[in-house]
Amino acid sequence: MSEKIPVKDVTPTSAKTVEYTDLYASREKIYTRSFTGFFRNLRISGGVFLFILYFGTVWLNWGNRQAILWDLPERKFYIFGATFWPQDFVLLSWSLIVCAFGLFFITVFAGRVWCGYTCPQSVFTWVYMWAERVTEGERNQRMKLDKQPMSSAKFLRKSAKHGIWLLVALATGLTFVGYFTPIRDLIPSLFDGTADAWAYFWIGFFTLATYGNAGWLRENVCIYMCPYARFQSVMFDKDTLIVSYDTSRGESRGPRKRDADYKASGLGDCIDCKMCVHVCPTGIDIRDGLQIECIGCAACVDACDSIMEKMGYPKGLVSYTTEHNLSGQTTHMLRPRLIGYAIALLTMASLLAVAVYIRPLAGLDVLKDRVLYRENEEGRIENVYVLKIMNKAQRQLTFRIEADGLEGLVYEGKREIVAAEGEVLSLPVELSIDPENLPSSTNDIEFRIQAIEDPSITADSESRFIGPAVR
Repeated sequence: MSEKIPVKDVTPTSAKTVEYTDLYASREKIYTRSFTGFFRNLRISGGVFLFILYFGTVWLNWGNRQAILWDLPERKFYIFGATFWPQDFVLLSWSLIVCAFGLFFITVFAGRVWCGYTCPQSVFTWVYMWAERVTEGERNQRMKLDKQPMSSAKFLRKSAKHGIWLLVALATGLTFVGYFTPIRDLIPSLFDGTADAWAYFWIGFFTLATYGNAGWLRENVCIYMCPYARFQSVMFDKDTLIVSYDTSRGESRGPRKRDADYKASGLGDCIDCKMCVHVCPTGIDIRDGLQIECIGCAACVDACDSIMEKMGYPKGLVSYTTEHNLSGQTTHMLRPRLIGYAIALLTMASLLAVAVYIRPLAGLDVLKDRVLYRENEEGRIENVYVLKIMNKAQRQLTFRIEADGLEGLVYEGKREIVAAEGEVLSLPVELSIDPENLPSSTNDIEFRIQAIEDPSITADSESRFIGPAVR
């Protein structure tokens, strides 16, 4: 009979009494209160600018068209005086790379200021919280209202709030679609039923997305859905500006009278009023240290400064500071990582500017006919091509067409063609040559177009001239 291996329970007694909770706790609604301060005014000014930029730019005209318009059916992308084509897609890639390095640079320098001041999720959430205060009252009033049973007064307040939310969301969705369909034509067509079905779909989609994200999900988008919160800490260092609580100055915290000698009682400057918690849009306590939920909006800085001012204490108990500064060390604003990001950002932004400046204002694509070659009445070998000529300039141009690459090559077709602003033309042409001048059955040739009005506007494209096998 085999012996059993002895088993001994080594679990600590204290661990056996631990109470376990669900990993995913239900969301507790956050009730923010009103506050004033420098950073709030800065955020409002930035938000107003971004709203004017987003909602206003779509109504600007440039000549006889909308100033910014991404015309997907025509595959033309208008940005004020410039027209971009699918062939310019690489410029979009460069733009996204520049934006990414700009985000990396600002994160190393000042933490998550993008999240707190310019992220659409944050900007629209602040607008929605304003709508809450206008319709339902301040923090305590909203908490009391939510606990009350449904009544006509509560129903009207809630309806007014959701009405404002939906109007803002609808305006957002309508404006977004207006960048892809001329907005002056879009709005009337929505009411008379002549708009494209996709227009209704995308307006509805972005309306519901804005309403849901800013009205209902709010901080959950920042905490659970946004990847930026997950990798931002990798770019932080001890010299990064972050919103922090000065523990050495604030502890021990506790209430006291304004003129009391709190130092003698062993208290710090923090009076434990919890204002910093009540104004936080993600509901955290900044006094617990840097947390993934913090979006760097500095609402707690404004709230704490207002309390310090009332108490007659120096401001800055909660402030934009660095880990080095909190530990009494020197903060280094210029450091290798920040300088490296700055150099990379400036380099790529310069390259993008150069690429936009020197991008060709004419495009040429050559499509060869499916018939490889044919022999004409004169005994010459002919090849047929279709030239796709694009005028990317903001004016009418007359292009002269040339073809070379083989000695004795004869061009048969229109030598000049007029292309209106942003026009794409198809031009069939023929090339012929004496069989004696063909060095091989497959020969490289080149088509070239040049604007007569501006010789610097050119484009070229390679193709093949096919003939019989050379004996």
